[in-house]
Amino acid sequence: MKVLAYSSKSFIKPYLEKANKGRLKIHYINERLNYETALKAAGYSAITIFSADDASGLVIEKLADLGVKFIAARSTGYDNINLRTASKVGVKVTNVPNYSPDAIAEHAITLMLVLNRKLINSYQRSVNLNFDLSGLVGNNLFGKTVGVIGTGNIGSRVLKILHGFGCKILANDISPHYRFSSMYDVEYVDLNTLYSQSDIITIHTPLNRETHHMINATSISKMKRGVIIINTARGAILKSQDILQEIIHGQIKGLGIDVFEGEDEIFFNDHSATGIANKTLKEFIAHPNILVTGHQAFLTDEALQEIANTTIENLIAWFENEQCKNEVTY
Repeated sequence: MKVLAYSSKSFIKPYLEKANKGRLKIHYINERLNYETALKAAGYSAITIFSADDASGLVIEKLADLGVKFIAARSTGYDNINLRTASKVGVKVTNVPNYSPDAIAEHAITLMLVLNRKLINSYQRSVNLNFDLSGLVGNNLFGKTVGVIGTGNIGSRVLKILHGFGCKILANDISPHYRFSSMYDVEYVDLNTLYSQSDIITIHTPLNRETHHMINATSISKMKRGVIIINTARGAILKSQDILQEIIHGQIKGLGIDVFEGEDEIFFNDHSATGIANKTLKEFIAHPNILVTGHQAFLTDEALQEIANTTIENLIAWFENEQCKNEVTY
């Protein structure tokens, strides 16, 4: 039972090997899946990919022609996979629906705290032995109104943490979980209300047609002046140029992102020697009120082992013709 693992960075291999226990013969390659590297899957009936891999329609058609019949995604999201084409050519797809949502929730809160207390500027000063406190006045998180967009596995953890901080919590979800209202003093509201009343907005919704670029000039204009926005979901939920302009104009006080639209060929790789061509991301990184982390919210020991365990379980189930409980369909 042979499997080709794309985007096999050094941090994931030990976890996959531990979960595998020698049951599958896994060949690891660093390259991300795209139309060119799809050729490397010749001779494999199953592959495993990560969120930065390109499993678009043409790529899946090419994989199917090479004999690939199964794709095990090592992520919860699968917006990088064309499920319609996969279904058409008979390629099954699985994901990892739940892997340590606490890891991502805690990362979102970390971004929130760093921006709220101006720790970027503080750290940069201390490196230069400058301990002047001028311009470093921050805000308490206690008592602030925080809007949570998306209250699924990750968003629900965020609600719990924010409740512990003593925040007033507003939430929006297409399927509200009203039990959170009593558990964490959450008020479900429409988006316009959430935008207008929130001091901080944190995003935990999937990327789809409805959420693509939902945070844009129009929605930002409905927000409080000086709002802080956190995004650990998917980069394309934010319209980057609109965000940048509103930060320059002061409508947005701070932005914390672990994801970026167009990150696929940038994140997970070292560009320190060559630099990057993406002008907007370079402007984001250079701005003192923007904190960018390279899609590392999931990167905890606990989360990586859960990802590996579920991925191997999905592969074993398919090879043994068992029901794949984590199959995703068009």
